Amino acid sequence: MNLKAKTTILIVEDQSLIRDAIAMLLSLEDDLAIAAKCSNGQEAIEYLREYPAPSIILSDIEMPLVTGLDLAAHVTEQCLSTKVVLMTTFSKPGYIKRALSLGVKGFILKESDSDYLIDAIHKVSEGEKVISTELAIMALDDNNPLSKKEMAALKLASDGLKTQDIAQSLFLSEGTVRNYLSEAISKLDATNRVDAARIAKQKGWL
Repeated sequence: MNLKAKTTILIVEDQSLIRDAIAMLLSLEDDLAIAAKCSNGQEAIEYLREYPAPSIILSDIEMPLVTGLDLAAHVTEQCLSTKVVLMTTFSKPGYIKRALSLGVKGFILKESDSDYLIDAIHKVSEGEKVISTELAIMALDDNNPLSKKEMAALKLASDGLKTQDIAQSLFLSEGTVRNYLSEAISKLDATNRVDAARIAKQKGWL
């Protein structure tokens, strides 16, 4: 008898109650199996270095150490044979475009019900791409005015780096970095680089 192999899932979520609840929910499905549970993207990357890639990685976006987007970037860079599904909240539509550019196959609202999550996992397993309708609509209306270089400078500034350190990291002159940060502050109608970074993070652009 030809038995279909189970879809294996790596769950990455920093809140233990949510992580365990999702694992329990998905493990009730006959064709799904939990490969492992990790509390952040760094743990997930370490897992992927030691064990075969699961069928699907179901990950939160905002986590300490390594985010879900960083994890998706790692999967792409390493050409791993796993499909990434990210979970987020209503407030971060800017994440969608960045996630899709990294090859993410699913984007699910944390507010979604359990049946939607299970159905989404099955669809992604079968090769479909799943994005919550609400998030897709919000993403279409979300226009990020920042250039890639402005976002890069702003991201490093938000990490606490000084202009000189940002310049060295991006291989740019300090004057160019100041111009990028100034442009970002102006475009976001912010008071300073810290305020600009806060606005961009709220939008999901950083």
